Amino acid sequence: MDRVPALDIRRYDSDRDAFVAELGAAYREFGFCGISGHGIDPALIDGAYDAFRRFFALPLETKMKYHVPGGGGARGYTPFKVETAKGGEHPDLKEFWHIGRELPGNSPYGTQMPQNLWPDEVPGFRAYGYSLYQALDSLGTRVLRALALHIGLPEGFFDDKTNHGNSILRPIHYPPIERGDIPNVRAAAHEDINFITLLVGASAAGLELLTRDGEWLPITTAGDTIVVNIGDMLQRLTNHVYPSTTHRVVNPRGEYARKPRYSIPFFLHPNPDVVLDPLPSCITRDNPRRYDAPITAHEYLHERLREIRLI
Repeated sequence: MDRVPALDIRRYDSDRDAFVAELGAAYREFGFCGISGHGIDPALIDGAYDAFRRFFALPLETKMKYHVPGGGGARGYTPFKVETAKGGEHPDLKEFWHIGRELPGNSPYGTQMPQNLWPDEVPGFRAYGYSLYQALDSLGTRVLRALALHIGLPEGFFDDKTNHGNSILRPIHYPPIERGDIPNVRAAAHEDINFITLLVGASAAGLELLTRDGEWLPITTAGDTIVVNIGDMLQRLTNHVYPSTTHRVVNPRGEYARKPRYSIPFFLHPNPDVVLDPLPSCITRDNPRRYDAPITAHEYLHERLREIRLI
């Protein structure tokens, strides 16, 4: 197969067994799958992209009002060339913003999940940004239900493990590349930290995944397809039944290099106190237990944020 499968999630209601089998097979092979038929309003996606573009077009001194020194980029603005892929030497050619979960005042996770920041200069940023956050959070829950069934768990197994998750919506701006001789790339090869990532389109090509054969496979989508991939936390929890696949965003060539690129990934995280021990159903003679030391999602996240130089 020379491309990542795309599946219509409406089949989860009309043809569940086949859909779950095909979805599970896609993730076991690629760690990636396209999801269509999700019902997220295109006007919401377009409105969010427009608001985020307007923010990134602001002067740097204005954007820096929303940067939190020492905050690890958890909320608000992270400037250009800060995040660096694990083990990488050169920072990525991107700037981004983080929108997190709005918690009630009495939440036990309030000390681990900071409050959101919102730019006063961009009307609609909060309304579009958080509405898209909620839509993708809901879609991610549906995908996880299918993944749970595929590995023999109850459909709602993940529901109470992600309902207060430290999930992040990350609008990203990759500015135009003015020189071709730089060592940096837009996003160096990496794996995601979280349970699953949902990527809402992208304004230009460039996303590639590393296949089991060691080849880089471009990921292209059509229509309303959202790319959903496995992160390291779910890989660990499922004892590598669902692999977290290496991927990157390459620099375009020629005239395309001088154009900006925008994308909006949603990183769906488990609740901070979820322990990422391999599930018993994912430990077999052919797939023995790979992890022995227990670690919570919150501890794991901070370990990884240090590795990518955000904290």
